[in-house]
Amino acid sequence: MRRKHQKGRKTGLFIFLCIAVFIVSFAGSAIFKMAYTSHKMRKYSVDWSDEIGTVYKDFAYGEKTAQKFDLYVPADNTKDTYGLVVYLHAGGFTTGDKADDKEMLQWLCSKGYVAAGINYTLRDENHPKANVYSQSEEIKASIPFVVKEAKKLGYPVDRMAISGGSAGGCLALLYAYRDADTSPVPVKMVFEAVGPASFYAEDWAVYGLDQDPEAAAGLFGTMAGKKITPAMLQTAEYEKIIKDISAYMWVNENTVPTVCAYGAYDKVCPFDSSKHLKKALEKNNVTHEYIVFPHSGHALQNDDKCYIQYMDKVVEYLDTYMAN
Repeated sequence: MRRKHQKGRKTGLFIFLCIAVFIVSFAGSAIFKMAYTSHKMRKYSVDWSDEIGTVYKDFAYGEKTAQKFDLYVPADNTKDTYGLVVYLHAGGFTTGDKADDKEMLQWLCSKGYVAAGINYTLRDENHPKANVYSQSEEIKASIPFVVKEAKKLGYPVDRMAISGGSAGGCLALLYAYRDADTSPVPVKMVFEAVGPASFYAEDWAVYGLDQDPEAAAGLFGTMAGKKITPAMLQTAEYEKIIKDISAYMWVNENTVPTVCAYGAYDKVCPFDSSKHLKKALEKNNVTHEYIVFPHSGHALQNDDKCYIQYMDKVVEYLDTYMAN
């Protein structure tokens, strides 16, 4: 009996450590910052000033402290309608802030879009029950408020794109694929970098989850906000539970055009997990760009040409699908 108790304690400790390593790794990743300004990348940054636009901060979309968003609106307020581009911050679902992406939001605004950075309730000691699903629901709830406030400022939006990096990429995919039909304005496209889109133990071997069903159940249950047992893995019941946070499962023939980027050596959001997204997009003939950074990890740090390729495709898709 004592041995069983000790084994249970060891397994529980392993699950805890596995979750902790995942969270720390995600939170510590320096994902996709627009501060990188090589000669070729300068066209994707801007020297912000009042001549480009104005920032309005901390609009509320709910009663919780984190439920706030910022709007970057272009100086030209003469158009009948505008496109909205939402960018969701990284941080492993446990840290980060909308202000972290101000360079990206400024650049988007400089292209004539209303740009929005949205915060969501992070999983921390004050919010131990926050999870990927609850965060995705907050993003879903925020969009009508974003559209409403933009209109009040004199920028009526009639179309939108959504984006993000890492954790924000995951949430962006979920909104674009799972929740687009609830959007107050049509979702035209999504672009994201290294956002997890599927959760299968065999694809998360970097954490040892392929060898430890209890650890896999613990981590994925934490992310889904639901009880998952080892016996549920690889069952229809598991598929049903995990669908709420697995963007690839929502891909169909009507899915919006997608630009995504993943690092072949990513050990935070394991590269193998992105292959399900690629297959789903191909199977359903969705217009997409799936760009692999062959020498990079989670920060996409070792493939400058691929970085430029990704941003070039983002611009191409924005110009094509977000045109007025």
